[in-house]
Amino acid sequence: MERISFSQIPAGIIEKLMSLEKLIKESSLDYKLLEILRLRIAQINKCAYCIDMHYKELREAGETELRISTISVWKETPFFTEKEKVALEFTEVLTLINKNEISDQLFDSLTKFFDIEEICFLALTISQLNTWTRLMRTFKSTVGNYEVTS
Repeated sequence: MERISFSQIPAGIIEKLMSLEKLIKESSLDYKLLEILRLRIAQINKCAYCIDMHYKELREAGETELRISTISVWKETPFFTEKEKVALEFTEVLTLINKNEISDQLFDSLTKFFDIEEICFLALTISQLNTWTRLMRTFKSTVGNYEVTS
């Protein structure tokens, strides 16, 4: 049962979060990569609403069912590029920051595939989705109603 509907959220909260989403969208980072990371964060945080949303976004973007269904076990599959694997590792470490350290080795691995600006946008994207998952889990937003818009 939904605790807080979108219409009950105080003015400004969603708008400010969406302005960050716009900034992220305008970055040079690949949309499908960002959606893969967002789905992984939603899985880690057990946010059903966000899992539904990012699954649908990935499908709309042309991602394969095989890759979508194996994101949670990306380390055990050959379906992800080295660049995606580094980004997924960073995503998991930053999402579970209380259990992990962002090591120099991980940061150095990021710099092989991403420039400093892109690393900043990766960190923002990961932080942003962690915010969204925590809001959606608090609000108990209704799962399954999300529709992709162009």
